[in-house]
Amino acid sequence: MPKAKRTATVFVCTECGSEFTKWQGRCNSCGAWNTLKEFNPGHDVTGSGRKSSLGYSGTEDSVVQLGDVKDVVGIRTSTNFAEFDRVLGGGLVKGSVILLAGDPGAGKSTLLLQIAAALCHQEKTLYVSGEESLQQIANRARRLRLDAEQILLASLTSVEQIAELVVKENPGIVVVDSIQVMHTDDLDNMPGSVTQVRESATRLTHLAKQTQTAVIFVGHVTKEGNLAGPKVLEHIIDCFIMLDSPAGSRFRTLRSVKNRFGAVNELGVFAMTDQGLREVKNPSAIFLERSEESGPGSVVTVLWEGTRPLLVEIQALVDEVQSGYPRRVAVGLDSQRLSMQLAIMHRHCGITLNDQDVFANVTGGVRTNETATDLATIMAVYSSFRSRPSPRELVVFGELGLTGEIRPVPNGQERLREAQKHGFTQAIIPFANQPKKPIKGIETYPVKTLGDALETLTQLPISN
Repeated sequence: MPKAKRTATVFVCTECGSEFTKWQGRCNSCGAWNTLKEFNPGHDVTGSGRKSSLGYSGTEDSVVQLGDVKDVVGIRTSTNFAEFDRVLGGGLVKGSVILLAGDPGAGKSTLLLQIAAALCHQEKTLYVSGEESLQQIANRARRLRLDAEQILLASLTSVEQIAELVVKENPGIVVVDSIQVMHTDDLDNMPGSVTQVRESATRLTHLAKQTQTAVIFVGHVTKEGNLAGPKVLEHIIDCFIMLDSPAGSRFRTLRSVKNRFGAVNELGVFAMTDQGLREVKNPSAIFLERSEESGPGSVVTVLWEGTRPLLVEIQALVDEVQSGYPRRVAVGLDSQRLSMQLAIMHRHCGITLNDQDVFANVTGGVRTNETATDLATIMAVYSSFRSRPSPRELVVFGELGLTGEIRPVPNGQERLREAQKHGFTQAIIPFANQPKKPIKGIETYPVKTLGDALETLTQLPISN
């Protein structure tokens, strides 16, 4: 008679989420006392043991040959939102788990309800809400004028009940709003605790893999802008997307932080309207809403976000020190990199700002760590310091090296074409990014060093 399969028991710290094979009074990871709780993590959350559409059961003890597993990357479902599909890498993958996080009021639930309404006509779609009543969801759908009559709605917070509903209805897409309020009956912890959030996400992820259902979680963020809950939650899911809402702006940026089925750092742009979120097809035009007259400290650069170029304005303000120490403030940029750029300008160009406060900002609420903004940032600082405006039709990009050289950046010609498309006629670029064939309508000024770039800027005529 075969032995019964034993299920391993683990002990999890309710404070930090660390796992241990046996109980102990003190957690070795966080040092908290009497926080280890026993639970059983391994079982089939669906209770069905059924086979998936890929030809294997998906349970932990099933073994198949690699050649028998079908490719799921090409099996995608379009959400009918091109910007959302772009961030996902082309659409929803069967069996994938997506985490959409953002600040309160950013529009996470609104966006997912719109997507569910668009998908419910081609795939059975289940919307599970643990924070809103069914009446609230229905009222929002009517206010947004969505054709959402076929969406399946449920107000649940129990992972076991959600699993039973998924097995019964067999939907293609499931939205869980939000993962922080979900709980499993096997744990005694309160919903929202580290252990509950991690175990709920783990079991729903197993459910998605076993049933080949695309699952989208809604997640909350902390005051610091990080994902609330255990850090391991980011490792469990397949795709992590952040919905940013700059203060005072009606625009929303959707960015992929992690994506197992596509490129990371893809950017999608939406605008919040009275009928929900609307896609922005040409985001460069939004972030370039400049004043009629050019002023000192303003330079336009071209970012590369995922697979698309994006024109933004970098502004700088240089002013005499108002307190004891000079301030270096960067909004949307790396403040440490700004300090490095100022040191390079002092060392190789002889321009010192030790008695000046320096402020740098990317307009429109855009945040970037791309090194291609180096040259534009330092030229905006120089423009403000010398009180000399740069030409309105000028675009600048390039990486700044510690020895004062201007290093090339990827996709240089695509950046120039994007600038030319928006009416820019001049460009200061790295010498190595010089196009082999001239691009009609835009004149390039290739430079090798920071000194060459600043000298070129001072020689260009200013036109308003």
